[in-house]
Amino acid sequence: MAGTATSQEQQIVEGVPKGLYIGGEWRDAAGGGTLGVEDPATGETIAEVADAQPDDARAALDAAAGAQREWAETASRERGEILRRAYEKIVERADDLATLMTLEMGKPVAESKSEVLYAADFLHWYAGEATRIEGTYKPAEKGGFRVLTMRQPVGPCVFITPWNFPLAMGTRKIGPQIAAGCTAVIKPAKQTPLSMLALAQILEEAGLPGGVLNVLTAKSSGAVMEPLIKDPRTRKLSFTGSTEVGKKLIEQSAEQVLRVSMELGGNAPFLVFDDADIDDVVEGALIAKMRNIGEACTAANRFHVSERVADEFAEKLAKKMGELKVGRGTEPDVKVGPLIDADQREKVDELVQDAKASGADVLTGGEAVDGSGYFYKPTVLAGVGDGARLLKEEIFGPVAPIATFSDEDEAIAAANNTEYGLVAYVYTSNLKRAFRVVEGLETGMVGLNQGIVSNAGAPFGGVKQSGFGREGGQEGIEEYLETKYVAMKL
Repeated sequence: MAGTATSQEQQIVEGVPKGLYIGGEWRDAAGGGTLGVEDPATGETIAEVADAQPDDARAALDAAAGAQREWAETASRERGEILRRAYEKIVERADDLATLMTLEMGKPVAESKSEVLYAADFLHWYAGEATRIEGTYKPAEKGGFRVLTMRQPVGPCVFITPWNFPLAMGTRKIGPQIAAGCTAVIKPAKQTPLSMLALAQILEEAGLPGGVLNVLTAKSSGAVMEPLIKDPRTRKLSFTGSTEVGKKLIEQSAEQVLRVSMELGGNAPFLVFDDADIDDVVEGALIAKMRNIGEACTAANRFHVSERVADEFAEKLAKKMGELKVGRGTEPDVKVGPLIDADQREKVDELVQDAKASGADVLTGGEAVDGSGYFYKPTVLAGVGDGARLLKEEIFGPVAPIATFSDEDEAIAAANNTEYGLVAYVYTSNLKRAFRVVEGLETGMVGLNQGIVSNAGAPFGGVKQSGFGREGGQEGIEEYLETKYVAMKL
């Protein structure tokens, strides 16, 4: 199923700095400790990176706080030009960055390259937004003075990013941060630090001044990041990850009353009405379910299908899912790579076995792949009952559970029957129904007759326990700006 890294792959890994990036310098961690990075396709360690300690975190925040004023005063066009140069360098190195991402995260190289280009798009978008930060000027409504407003950077930021999109989840925060004139300390997930270290290297080459972005790689996120969240110099916290961890971070952020952005868990419903083109639906379902091996907060987590077309949809989806080639992401024609680690694969299998015990039928897959690495067969489950855990819990794997509904109201109620509200997918050819359903869904985003919503120029985020704040689009830079009002007497 999986092989050892080739010499070319090893060279790509060796070309990435392995130290902490603090104040524009690459350095070892205090005490010299390291963190192993594992290839999930083989279980082998492919690199050792610095394991930051609390002293390193303080040094990183010192650097960010020290650079804040000068960076805020830097011309917006220069901030934008740095982002533009970094965008161009990412595009130029997209193939190597994609290979690096696959080696540490597992997804097929073609999909990794799509993420690399998507990540670059955030830098390109905010290169333009940097010069469009505006204020207002108007007479007071009762006369006598003028109302002036200006937008200013919120200040030093702390970022914590996940392993599933190791580059895009970073640029989605870093792009607006740099454009707005803020500095930051970022900690990537311990499973996938190499992509973020490569990005820091590119930003350094693009001319980003020292201290504007500082990167900490560490085994223990809590020990390293909690002191920064509670430090009065920090003014903004942005986190992408589980709702459970997000809640703890929100509690910590209250001590300094930080500006907070949270992109948390999801339980995305995929609604299929009987007037939809089922072949088109299946193609969209494959994208919504299998993007990133199903390890995405936007992944279709549960399929609610009209009982009139459920059998046809299930049969066609199972056929397509069963044909997907599973293997190491660097191998030709592989469509499904390994899950991130053994714990994640065990969780996915536990949810599948629970659904089977509740009466679900396995149409394809339903078990782990034998051998090295953390592979799980693409799985379709039909006749999933209301009590199955995978209709309520985020699967984060290549498993598609199918339940049925009889009418539109039942479909909307089923979709909203969750504490999460990130994204939903709706397939229907009836325009009036489309608007009724879209307006009735309790989610921050909707994919209408398409299986993907991610777009650097659009606001990404959820409602309920999927978080708050928006990343991307014009709204994204607002998260890094404060409004100052001046009452000006003439």
